[in-house]
Amino acid sequence: EIHIKEPIEKEVNPRLLPGELLLCEASTVYKYMQEDRGTYGKLVCTNFKISFLDDDSASDDNEPEFKNKIVGENDITLQCVDQIYGVYDEKKKLLTGQLRKYPERLIIYCKDLRVFNFCLRYTKEEEVKRIVSGIVHHSQTPKLLKRLFLFSYASAAPNNADGRNQTVMFDTLEDWRDELERTRGNVKYKAVTTNEGYRVSEKLPLYFVVPICISEDSILKYEGRGIPIWCWSCHNGAALLKMSSFPKEQDDSTSQMQKAFLDGIYKTISKPPYELLKMDDLSSSLPSLQDIQTAYTRFKQLFLIDNSTDFWATDVKWFSLLESTNWLEIIRRVLKKAIEVAECLERQHTNVLLIEESGTDLCCVISSLVQVMMDSYSRTKSGFQSLIQKEWVIGGHGFLDRCNHLHKSEKEEAPVFLLLLNCVWQLVQQYPPAFEFTETYLTVLSDSLYVPIFSTFFFNSQHQRDTSMSGESLKTQSGPFRFLTVWDWSVQFDPKALAFLNNPFYAEKPKPDKSQRKTARFKHQRQLSLPLTQAKPSTKRGFFREETDHLIKNILGKRIGKFINSSDEPPNSLREFYDSWHSKPVDYHGLLLPRIDGPEIKVWAQRYLRWIPEAQLHGGGTIATAAKILDLMEEVQSLQVKMDEEHSQAVSGDVHSVTMMRNSARLSSLFPFALLQRQSVKPALPTSTWKDLEDEDDLVKRDDEFVDLSGDMS
Repeated sequence: EIHIKEPIEKEVNPRLLPGELLLCEASTVYKYMQEDRGTYGKLVCTNFKISFLDDDSASDDNEPEFKNKIVGENDITLQCVDQIYGVYDEKKKLLTGQLRKYPERLIIYCKDLRVFNFCLRYTKEEEVKRIVSGIVHHSQTPKLLKRLFLFSYASAAPNNADGRNQTVMFDTLEDWRDELERTRGNVKYKAVTTNEGYRVSEKLPLYFVVPICISEDSILKYEGRGIPIWCWSCHNGAALLKMSSFPKEQDDSTSQMQKAFLDGIYKTISKPPYELLKMDDLSSSLPSLQDIQTAYTRFKQLFLIDNSTDFWATDVKWFSLLESTNWLEIIRRVLKKAIEVAECLERQHTNVLLIEESGTDLCCVISSLVQVMMDSYSRTKSGFQSLIQKEWVIGGHGFLDRCNHLHKSEKEEAPVFLLLLNCVWQLVQQYPPAFEFTETYLTVLSDSLYVPIFSTFFFNSQHQRDTSMSGESLKTQSGPFRFLTVWDWSVQFDPKALAFLNNPFYAEKPKPDKSQRKTARFKHQRQLSLPLTQAKPSTKRGFFREETDHLIKNILGKRIGKFINSSDEPPNSLREFYDSWHSKPVDYHGLLLPRIDGPEIKVWAQRYLRWIPEAQLHGGGTIATAAKILDLMEEVQSLQVKMDEEHSQAVSGDVHSVTMMRNSARLSSLFPFALLQRQSVKPALPTSTWKDLEDEDDLVKRDDEFVDLSGDMS
């Protein structure tokens, strides 16, 4: 028996954004909600999104508390469409290009892991042809950059939003000089204007930072290749640098000249024993972009599930399927590389030069991770956003190509930025009080990759963005337009929803006393590498000083903490650094080292399981724990207000009560992205799976394994 909502009689029209145009639509489309339930409605395609409208779309009742103002739960931006399948006589076929025959069912797989299943059996044939060919054409065929909705929106929408929002954009020389001063890198490094007018290279940003000894001629010689570009300076003066290398296929005379040029550059930076330099070619020490793309493609298939049968079939062999994707192993290797770099900077006081052919992919991942681990400013919301601006947006990561927004070439596609967010999530879930933002913040940031009203993730370089903005045809009535930045979260969420992005358990940095500011600052610099130990204060605070090396080796040398592959064990000094740090209490404003033993690397459950009802924990997961603690915090705050009123007769006005989580019994681990009441029917285990498992003694054990995994991941 199929439970069907009757077709709607009243006309429901899509809510269109400025610049958004309705391209095609089809009525009497049936959307499957669960296997035996669904609803009729209208399927529309615009130049921005695919949207399903039913009678619920017209009312504001039962709106989720965590609502995106731009993209609703039944909206799919054209950039978020991953693959489209048509069902012909119960057989699935991938839809691309021109269609000869039109399907009776349409299945849309999204890059944010949602799956939409539409039945077109009751729709008029002409409407089926229009909507299917329209959706396939506008979401799957190659397009020009200027055809992105980004430009339509920017020229039609009034831009009165404050784009900066405390985030440093790194599009001015002043921003770079301030960053040099903040990290005390201005002694050895300088911000340069050599690339003004993009006369050095269109791939480099307008302004960047290089060692003081590098001349302007050197920067100009090979269009910026072979030049160490500054990322960040450690408190001890050691710096993290990156460099785009020369192409490997060169004739002998050219490669000899380039080698001589590089030798000269290295000699100006590396001056032992005062200035040490370690070079790390990431293209040989980390997986290739193709390996990363292959692993992620396999991994995401585990979560693109549109029925209970598939879910329970994969659940039986979940761990082996997960391991075979190799995605978690890649995350582990990237985190391990970041630990190696941190050890060089922190313990060995050695400058590290990351080398990659482009200098804008794995260099961005490692340099960002190292800064998140070593600089507590990068763990605040504005600091993390400034870091993404510096290393990725202005740094020249090719978002347009890597996300394949224009469907130009699948060869260039690779989830490099998603890899960073997955690595940062590992740190967030291992050390929650160290971060001002939550995992929900990281999840909506990953979703924002596919929302083309923000320019942040839709260009390959600063040059491409600047030339697009200055195009003659792109003028509004009030003059040249400005693109929106994703960092203005109020565009997507109202204040109630924004509360989910801020971590209420963040251990804020205590502000130093003005009278003792100098001492406090010096003390903080020493503590970056050292979690404070309250019990036994030592006169020698240097955690990894030579005097303490022998002692650490004796006491901690035999600590358990084996890395997942014995063949891939780190060198002794790195193991010692790793084990020594983990033996101490954590300083949430100092150095953070991720735990990278096998079971510690987990699946980012909120992002990957949030649309699968079968995977939810009723009344469980981290959100239920958070709800209970927030209730207690709210109670403490209200008691504090009462006490203040009694003492001073004054009302404390700024109390952040989080009423949105009050009824924690009704929440599940899918919250805040999917609400429990929408998943009212729990699917039964399919008969075929029962038969397969009938003779298995460990059925209960297998079932427990699933529950434990969800618990860990949530």
